[in-house]
Amino acid sequence: MSKAHSFKLKKLMDKKLSLKLNGGRHVQGILQRFEPFMNLVIDGCMEMATSGQQNNIGKVVIRGNSIIMSEALAGRGGSCL
Repeated sequence: MSKAHSFKLKKLMDKKLSLKLNGGRHVQGILQRFEPFMNLVIDGCMEMATSGQQNNIGKVVIRGNSIIMSEALAGRGGSCL
């Protein structure tokens, strides 16, 4: 991970993120930790099913290579990483 990505993720610690993952998955939750491979620990994670249903899946680790897009939520204006 470049220093620019690391700096952006540090600013997003303890903030709510929306993540689009490969396989058509979409999750939202609070960024707790990250590491140089951009693996993320997300707390209070909700999976947004294509049917509109939301599934609470708790605390998860998301592999960095499965993240397609990430966006900060809660009034941040939608900054992408």
